[in-house]
Amino acid sequence: MRITVDEDRCVAAGHCVVSAPEIFDQREEDGVVVLLEPRPSAAVHDTVRQAALLCPAAVIRVVRASP
Repeated sequence: MRITVDEDRCVAAGHCVVSAPEIFDQREEDGVVVLLEPRPSAAVHDTVRQAALLCPAAVIRVVRASP
């Protein structure tokens, strides 16, 4: 799995951070998403997918990583 985020469209809702704090954080100054781990372990794939679904601005993109 590979994750990308569109910081320009982020509305700083924070749902991703609540759902997957080991993968996402927010900038102090404006709350915009910060991607901590673009290639997370398989153990958190379901959590990351849930975070992407919860994002009100749909700025989290999850793609299957090629081997």
